Amino acid sequence: MSAIPVVAIFDVGKTNKKLFLFDENYQIVFEKSARFTQTVDEDGFPCENIESLRLSVFDSLSEVFRMKEYKIKSVNFSAYGASFVYVGADGKPLTPLYNYLKEYPEELSRQFYNEYGGKDAVSLCTASPVLGSLNSGLQLYRLKYEQPEVFARIAHVLHLPQYLSFLLTGEPVSDLTSVGCHTHMWDFTANRYHEWIQREGIAMKLPPIVASGKVRPALFPGNNYKVGIGLHDSSAALIPYLVNFHEPFILISTGTWCISLNPFNHLPLTIDELKSDCLCYMQYQGKPVKASRLFSGYEHEQQTKRIAAHFNTNGIKYRNMAFDADVIKGLKNSQPGAASFEERKLDGFRNDTEAYHQLIIDLINQQIQSTQLVLNGTSVKRIFVDGGFSKNSIYMHLLAIAFPDIEVFSASMAQATAVGAALVIHKEWNRKPIPNDIIQLKYYSSNQSTTI
Repeated sequence: MSAIPVVAIFDVGKTNKKLFLFDENYQIVFEKSARFTQTVDEDGFPCENIESLRLSVFDSLSEVFRMKEYKIKSVNFSAYGASFVYVGADGKPLTPLYNYLKEYPEELSRQFYNEYGGKDAVSLCTASPVLGSLNSGLQLYRLKYEQPEVFARIAHVLHLPQYLSFLLTGEPVSDLTSVGCHTHMWDFTANRYHEWIQREGIAMKLPPIVASGKVRPALFPGNNYKVGIGLHDSSAALIPYLVNFHEPFILISTGTWCISLNPFNHLPLTIDELKSDCLCYMQYQGKPVKASRLFSGYEHEQQTKRIAAHFNTNGIKYRNMAFDADVIKGLKNSQPGAASFEERKLDGFRNDTEAYHQLIIDLINQQIQSTQLVLNGTSVKRIFVDGGFSKNSIYMHLLAIAFPDIEVFSASMAQATAVGAALVIHKEWNRKPIPNDIIQLKYYSSNQSTTI
């Protein structure tokens, strides 16, 4: 029996690190996950253990290469953004993998924005709100001024996905999905690096930008396989939708954050949009994706706990609570408006079903405003929702009612980020056409007997 041709995808999240093998039908035939104990940087702040991650890549690859039932044709990576690896001339990291949650020095921030035209000017140009260390370019700026001797020794500045690729190829490259992800580095108006990258002497340390679908020969021993250059995870998760759907759409990716992504909105960001937490990502074909964000998943988690505690119920029941149009009607007539559910007193609800429906109404009202920010000025025909809220019947029904002129679907797909990283190099490992059933859709009609 001949070995099954597969692609190996490393999907590196902040918490879980996973390895998947996909066959030519994009079915997962092998899966392995790991979690590493964090280490700390020189200031004692928690950060990724880059050495554990490096060893895990090599150990995992050695393991799958020993499996005679699979033939690894290609390898690719998706990983979280806003994280740099500073590589010396010997190919080894010079610093810890600094955490993007680390507080940014106020004085250094003030120095940067004073030098380059102010916060509004930089934000508009780079299509990103001011986010401190989450603007990963500012991590580079910080390293230059706080550790100039280390900065001088840097041979290559690599975002995390490209560092992982570099481990297997020895060839440093840059990728637009990482460079264009709220880094403060990319000038979206001129479609090149921002001027400060050149003026601060950083440009010479950045490897050339390579197209996301390119592959390189591998140095790490194995069969004759090729290695992709890696992708920023949010951009990777959008790829299956861009490959399968060509009519304008919005993807609402739900989790702790609910992010509305519109790849068909090419209007420049405004100051008001930036102040409403809008930004632009860069999709794998080098085009901007306007996005807006809400902290809805976190709020849902906290308020569900509050409801369960108040009504003395088990919070698990809310995961599968059915949509009830009559409850919605009653709430519309009995509940005054509020900025958020957090401001509501639970004594005003007859039971936890009412309270939970009101929570979702309030979250949807916020979601309407957030999604509208990236919807304006585009001819979007469909909204896809993936992640946690895609399985929430109340959320999906109310979202469909809120956008009656747009088709609303819940979308389910096993490991969208990893699938995206496999799809972008499809022709390098897969002899078959891309299947049209990668994404499972469920339609929610706006033809309900109530409004919100």
